[in-house]
Amino acid sequence: MKQYDVVIIGSGMGGLVCGDILSREGLSVCILEKNKQIGGCLQTFVRDKVIFDSGIHYIGGLGKGQNLYQIFKYLGLMDKLRLQEMDEVFDKIIVDTDDREYVYAAGYDNFINRLVADFPDEEKAIRLYCNKIREVCSKFPLYNLRLEGGEEKAGVVEIDTQTFIESLTNNKKLQAVLAGNNILYAGRGKETPFYIHALILNSYIESSWKCLDGGSQIARLLAKNITAQGGVIQRNSEVKRIVVAAGKAVAAELANGSRVQANKFISNMHPVKTMELTDTDLIRKAYRNRLKNLNNTVSSFTVNIVLNKDCFKYFKHNYYYHKEGTVWTMADYTADNWPLGYALFLSASSKSGEYADTMTIFTYMKFEDVKAWAHTFNTVSAEEDRGASYEAFKKEKAERLLDVVSAKFPGLRNCVQTYYTATPLSYRDYIGTDDGSLYGIAKDYKDPVKTHIGTVTKVPNLYLTGQNLNLHGILGTTITALLTCLSVLGHDRIIEKIKNA
Repeated sequence: MKQYDVVIIGSGMGGLVCGDILSREGLSVCILEKNKQIGGCLQTFVRDKVIFDSGIHYIGGLGKGQNLYQIFKYLGLMDKLRLQEMDEVFDKIIVDTDDREYVYAAGYDNFINRLVADFPDEEKAIRLYCNKIREVCSKFPLYNLRLEGGEEKAGVVEIDTQTFIESLTNNKKLQAVLAGNNILYAGRGKETPFYIHALILNSYIESSWKCLDGGSQIARLLAKNITAQGGVIQRNSEVKRIVVAAGKAVAAELANGSRVQANKFISNMHPVKTMELTDTDLIRKAYRNRLKNLNNTVSSFTVNIVLNKDCFKYFKHNYYYHKEGTVWTMADYTADNWPLGYALFLSASSKSGEYADTMTIFTYMKFEDVKAWAHTFNTVSAEEDRGASYEAFKKEKAERLLDVVSAKFPGLRNCVQTYYTATPLSYRDYIGTDDGSLYGIAKDYKDPVKTHIGTVTKVPNLYLTGQNLNLHGILGTTITALLTCLSVLGHDRIIEKIKNA
């Protein structure tokens, strides 16, 4: 049986970036993926001959010299990715009692000037807000492709996003606008740390991009790099156990009973799932229980719409809507007032021009809303009909969401050719989280240490990566993968290689 240098469990963005970097550094790598399609949230799917993204709707930090650009340049992706730069205005915020659209513009000067135009008496608050974002971002070394130094960020991780924004201004509308796209990180009032808000928004202010014809191209390019560098990617290979012997991990045991051996292991799964698969006294019960008791971010309900030809004008920005007074409590909906907000994205297609082909709308949905069908499992490679009651549930929710969206886009229903839905069960089955969580473990400013999970474990050759550790999204998981690779390699020379790419 072949002995690999590194086995990586899961081919999401974190697993693929780890695989590419480590194989680039001369290590033999094997990635084990339980699904037919690689990529995790990078996966795309086709309906009625058009492409939908399952999770990647736009990416920040890809302008020349910016952090994600440099990493992607090092990985040989930038010259091959098919990208579309978004408009100067990349996000529009709508509050339901107001007919105005408030805009987020690329570049800090533009960002400030456009908001000051809508809030002329609030220039000081807006400038303080932007200055704080940049200050916080500067405290995260790896985010700036410097060597990691935890002491730098120690002073900024205990700031609450809602409290900070409210400290800047008494203008309720400006407060709601500054937090208006917080569905990007499942922001909760008096809980979500400001650094999460800052790191994400900063990347989009620097530059915003859409992937032409879907984000799965990132997964394909990374996979091509890995195999070209001698790595192996095994699909339909679900890991059921991480075998530990003599004080270290020795093999990943698959559902078919076979084992894959390696010197080191990286898990891109949720840390709780990783611990469940790792039966060893090296990992204390107290640590396992701490992980189990951490809250995950809420899940979502998504409507993917195939649009009638030449019907809905294409635009290069996104919309975020919330009902007034609910910007921090959108996940606390009731059966009667759902949905309290939504995000709306148009897909960038190489085939379309003036008109859009597809639209994706998503809003929050709790896993408990679909608990009646939790015993079912349905993916392309393991199809199962969840039943008529589930289909009726999805249709009722889709129609309600479309009613809310149509209030702002009156002609939308005339442009809907057909639509397809996804619930927390869809995300659970394809991504592998027990509750379909959007962004993994929820961070809490009140106890940053408790919700921080490192890349190393008590099993000396078992490492973690993925969105649950530091930050989610393409940028967050890429930087976390970089941190994991530093731990595996035991040196930091790749940082200079990335900076000089």
